[in-house]
Amino acid sequence: MSPEGPASLLAADPSDPAGFHRRLAHWNHRRLAPSTPRPAWRDDLRRDAEMMLVEGDFIERARAEAAPWLADLPTTADAFVAWFEALKGSGPGEADPLFPWLAETASMEEMRWFLLQEVAGEAGFEDLVAMAQVKMPTRPKLELARNYWDEMGRGSEAGMHGPMLDRLAAALDLNPRIEETVWPSLALGNTLVAFSTQRRYAYHALGALGAVELTAPWRAAHVAEGLKRLGVGVERKYFALHATLDIAHSEAWNEEVLRPLAAERPECVRALAEGAIMRLMAGARCFDAYRAHLWGAAPLRRSA
Repeated sequence: MSPEGPASLLAADPSDPAGFHRRLAHWNHRRLAPSTPRPAWRDDLRRDAEMMLVEGDFIERARAEAAPWLADLPTTADAFVAWFEALKGSGPGEADPLFPWLAETASMEEMRWFLLQEVAGEAGFEDLVAMAQVKMPTRPKLELARNYWDEMGRGSEAGMHGPMLDRLAAALDLNPRIEETVWPSLALGNTLVAFSTQRRYAYHALGALGAVELTAPWRAAHVAEGLKRLGVGVERKYFALHATLDIAHSEAWNEEVLRPLAAERPECVRALAEGAIMRLMAGARCFDAYRAHLWGAAPLRRSA
């Protein structure tokens, strides 16, 4: 039996979210990995079709949970961009006390555990952008291309963001495994992969990835500060870079991706907003789980 198990057994069990998201994460790992043709390809496709139904049910439940945040969603492009930008500092999971604690107090082992969860749940921003940009209008597509090129180090291997994170993981001897990752971290990755691989959620992907660019600098700056305090050298560059670069990325994303889409395709505004809120809600659940582990306290309950 494959690690994700039969799709018929994968329907979300409220009593076992960890098992559900581990199996979904194993499936995502398998289906996104480059491979070669094999005789059982028909069985693989049937399996994938069943899994996509399970994935879709998961995303639709998350959409329903996000709905209260969208009660006053504006419809004009200017108002929508202002609403989106206001999520910085006020959206789900924003200003979480975990991050000042990481900067000022966390031990090396506590920081390593936090980073292990983050690395395990990392879905690969550059790949998500590449998949999300397919068939998008010219202006947003060009900005997504610029963003992708930055993620790729503008053609220099040393500047690629993904390998930067890998080098930090190697320096701190982090060896992420799905089975050792808290389920909200897996759920976050599963959400972003669903958005970027399923075209019905293409605008959700752009909203979610835009929310990452919008809100990451504050958190990245605190992590970079904590790593510096703990004596981590050049390997902390991944977080130090995102503390500054993502500010410019966010400004460009809002103006070149969100604004033209909202103006020219107003029917996609709710999907853009849902994607952003769902990404931030998933992050908030991660922070709750991290604090519960690191501080020994019950996770805070967050309503939508």
